[in-house]
Amino acid sequence: MRPVRSHIPVMPPLTHPTVESLSLERVLHALGDTARLTMFRTIAATDGIACGEVCAAQPRSTLSHNTRVLREAGLIRSERRGKSLINYPRTEDIEARFPGLLDVILKR
Repeated sequence: MRPVRSHIPVMPPLTHPTVESLSLERVLHALGDTARLTMFRTIAATDGIACGEVCAAQPRSTLSHNTRVLREAGLIRSERRGKSLINYPRTEDIEARFPGLLDVILKR
């Protein structure tokens, strides 16, 4: 008897850079795009927000790409919850690595 195979795709785990490995160049590159800057400001104003709620006007492929760039730069932490991807700001990590940078970015 052959084992039953699940038709549900297994998503690879999401990776996030450590605080020590955060690079100012990557952070600035990620925020250099107006759409990603707007996304980050929206995420930073929440305690966690689903990907689709961040910028519903963007095509899913663009939203996915922009989310990945923000995550790989260390600006957000993403967690899978069922079919949703919830994004959280890493404000404490960014502030610890680059003091004062968020004040400028978020115009506090």
